[in-house]
Amino acid sequence: MRFAKMHGIGNDYVVIDARQDSDLRRDWPAVARTLCDRHFGVGSDGLVLVIPSATADFRFRMFNPDGTEAEMCGNGIRCFAKYVADHGLVETSVDWLDVETPAGVRRLGLLRDDGVVANVVVSMGTPRLKPGEIPVSLPQKDAPEPEVLLDFPVTVGGRDLAVTCVSMGNPHAVAFLAEPVASFPLERLGPLMEHHPAFPKRINFEIVNVEKRGGLSMRVWERGAGETLACGTGACATAVAARLRGLVGEEVDIALPGGTLRVAWDGKGEVLMTGPAELVFEGEWRGKISF
Repeated sequence: MRFAKMHGIGNDYVVIDARQDSDLRRDWPAVARTLCDRHFGVGSDGLVLVIPSATADFRFRMFNPDGTEAEMCGNGIRCFAKYVADHGLVETSVDWLDVETPAGVRRLGLLRDDGVVANVVVSMGTPRLKPGEIPVSLPQKDAPEPEVLLDFPVTVGGRDLAVTCVSMGNPHAVAFLAEPVASFPLERLGPLMEHHPAFPKRINFEIVNVEKRGGLSMRVWERGAGETLACGTGACATAVAARLRGLVGEEVDIALPGGTLRVAWDGKGEVLMTGPAELVFEGEWRGKISF
């Protein structure tokens, strides 16, 4: 099984061309659990598959290290775009791709440097803000559903937090902190937030500092993966939450441990994310798959 190891600002993936009919019958959750293991496998934050699509140029699937499938992955889909372009699956004259994901079709712009894709612009879709669309379980089920949850109270590990909840095709809870994100105990509180009963499909959890207008710093605990160096959908959810709170303008640079993403949102339409994608190495898996 041939694969490419790739990353988008430190968020790393095993990418596989799975366009053959025989590939569709594989137990991909088991493959993900095996290959993503950093001690006994290749090691990555997820498994990305290139699959044929009846409605777009390609179909994108991404499995977390625990074998669960994600609806969308911002850094992973940039790696996906670089893979299909640099491996000759599209003509070199192609600058845009339409890619089917579980969260809907996403449009990707290919930014090349000396003929090789270096950065990718991703139309990430329109954010969903209503609790039922994220989803978030509200304590008062008979009350009218609010349009947005700006300060949703959640208690984890004896700590009270107010989070802004956003769906970018997958669910996010964003907490703006006065304390430095570097000192926040994300490794302890992240899993408690992920599995909090208020979030029936679990949650991705972002902690954020406002550095200046137009600049944010962020750490993330990803559902099914744990703390990662970056999260594209998390950066987009953070930009949306910050704009809803009047903290940033239409464009914002978000600094994550692995690098920086630029996110643009006009306050009503689709979110645009721009960032790099890089090839680390390519190889062939000949080991067994643990079921």
